[in-house]
Amino acid sequence: MSAPTERAGRRPTIKAVAAAAGVSTAAVSQAFNQKGRLSEATRRRILDAASDLGWSPSAPAAALRNARTRSLALVVRRPTDVLGADPHFSELITGIEGELAPRGYGLLLHLVTGPREENALYERLAAEGRVDGAVLTDARDDDARPALLARLGLPAVLLGSPDDTAVVPRVGLGDQGAGVAEAVAHLLRLGHRRVAYVAGPVELQHTRLRRAAFEEALRADGLRPFAVLHTDFSERMAVGATEALLDAADRPTAVVYANDSMAVCGIGTAQRAGLGVPRDMSVVGYDDLPLGRWLHPRLTTVDQRVQQVGAAAARLLLSLCGEEVEETPLTGRPRLVVRESTGPAPG
Repeated sequence: MSAPTERAGRRPTIKAVAAAAGVSTAAVSQAFNQKGRLSEATRRRILDAASDLGWSPSAPAAALRNARTRSLALVVRRPTDVLGADPHFSELITGIEGELAPRGYGLLLHLVTGPREENALYERLAAEGRVDGAVLTDARDDDARPALLARLGLPAVLLGSPDDTAVVPRVGLGDQGAGVAEAVAHLLRLGHRRVAYVAGPVELQHTRLRRAAFEEALRADGLRPFAVLHTDFSERMAVGATEALLDAADRPTAVVYANDSMAVCGIGTAQRAGLGVPRDMSVVGYDDLPLGRWLHPRLTTVDQRVQQVGAAAARLLLSLCGEEVEETPLTGRPRLVVRESTGPAPG
């Protein structure tokens, strides 16, 4: 059946074509640009709907879509207050920009609050031709984003443990649990037996991998976790988790935090409660961000080379976008950096 025509005097739009064909606007763009992974039947349905409506892409718009924008997207699914309080992303962006700026590329940062908003953003970016590629953060189990970006024909890299079977290339240090396991081993050597973990959101892949490493390291020594508390990485939840641990009858003598920002909150919360770090409670962070080196006591943490990961991701994505870039693969795994926030378990 023919698609309904637009009302007289109104120029048909790409949204009208998408609605008539039962597809997204990104799919309409792909059908006319010969990009993406549309089936021939879908492509034909789109072209027929466009013909019935009398729509075609304007020549200037088509030229803009087919030209390189020299812009890449970084989409972060975090509340603004959490992102503002976490220097992790400042370090990541520094690494990415260090590769993009000398080549005349720019980085478009987008904040989203959920998967539906994030997926809609990728479709819009692809349909409007606003970026040449995207850096995906926070790998998840059963992650639908790589397949979506592949379908949209938008080059992408995903930050996470390397995986040769992944739909889009992944960039990160290997063995995401290694740093946490090393931190637990360090605490056990110091005599700690009541060790807690303040983790990130349960849906993140690295949360699962690091929690498993934490529990396995304790189990190998015949111990169980004092507690594992999940947070959204916010200051509020980090403080709340620490206060809950300190209120326990036999509080933990050591706490491992899933990032340095939460570890800083943990140290401050313990000190306000009259406890000494590491005299009464040892604290370990994760990321090795600059702020941890200026605390008192300086923060024991896990170095996952955030800037280098960002730089490697940018180089790989530039290569996928057709730039001639010498790719330097990341090697190694996260490693423990011992400073003064950990010490012997209290007697």
